[in-house]
Amino acid sequence: MKLPKVITKLVEAQNQADSVAYANCFSETATVFDEGKTYKGKTDIEQWIANANENYKAVMQPLHFEEKETTSILKAEVSGTFPGSPVVLNYHLEIADGHIQSLKITT
Repeated sequence: MKLPKVITKLVEAQNQADSVAYANCFSETATVFDEGKTYKGKTDIEQWIANANENYKAVMQPLHFEEKETTSILKAEVSGTFPGSPVVLNYHLEIADGHIQSLKITT
């Protein structure tokens, strides 16, 4: 499966629990929506993923990727130390200038 470079970096950062590298995949003004909460900006995103990594030890295995108009969707199996693991999640991404502008994670 061919993924855009920034998404490959995102998956690698997640699987290495590297919150700094993960946050660096995002623009300075990016937003993330996950589990009913919105995180804004790289600092907020880095804190969110650092907490998630510490609590859930999640790793991603990409299953499918498609690009639609302005949004890309990555379907990935995510496993970790959370109830219901593993789960298949959809990552709705808006990418511009090599960085993620927005990410919404859904089931």
